[in-house]
Amino acid sequence: MSLAATYKLSALLFWRDKGMLPASVITPLGLAIGMPALIRNVQADGVTAAAQMFVGTLALILSGTAFLNITVALTMRRDQLLLKRLRTTRLTDRQILLGEVANTVTQTVALMIVSAVAVHLLAAVPLPRNPVLFAVFAVAGSAVLATLGVAWTAAIPRGELAAPMTLPFFFLAGLASGAMGSIKDLLPSWLRPFLAALPTSAVVDAVRASYGPGTLGSDLVAAALPTLILAVWAGVALLSIRRWFRWESRRS
Repeated sequence: MSLAATYKLSALLFWRDKGMLPASVITPLGLAIGMPALIRNVQADGVTAAAQMFVGTLALILSGTAFLNITVALTMRRDQLLLKRLRTTRLTDRQILLGEVANTVTQTVALMIVSAVAVHLLAAVPLPRNPVLFAVFAVAGSAVLATLGVAWTAAIPRGELAAPMTLPFFFLAGLASGAMGSIKDLLPSWLRPFLAALPTSAVVDAVRASYGPGTLGSDLVAAALPTLILAVWAGVALLSIRRWFRWESRRS
């Protein structure tokens, strides 16, 4: 077996799991397309408001598809002893987890691209001015959120608790990015720096720069802080995986 085989296995198990598709594909994609399309038709500055809403809803795709998906999948496979069986093959621990992360990143980035094209067609939201900046942070953000999802499995005692223990991050990411409307403006000012430091917020800030006016120099400046935030979260995730990730259920 190879890394490619792990990737294919992860993709096969994901698309066969009809219970996971609504939470990790249909709901995030529906919100990322439906909410901007709705805003486009109910506000005077429809296109501008729809563009702002769409960029915010990317946090929902990241948290719902990247973070929630891999957390639930790995927790269930751990309880089913599938991860334990994979370790008896020639695959290394790193290859097993990298295959899962790579598959999750592929799905998440694909949904982000599909949603960007869909809101362009349905809500007249322009395509990114800087598609490279969009793509770089779509991939980087998906990878960091997926890695954080792997780390979060260590805190989940049983597979059936994975989704409930992950959903709060979905709502927090949406709140921080503005995907839930003006609720963010009602929060105390001291809380806003913490929300801005979330990995989903970092991706949203960088992607927003890819849509707005600017030059290569201004894009690099806008990407500096989000890059630092994602790097810090990636380091936290990797250290947590190395120290606390469990390959077997506590009941095994």
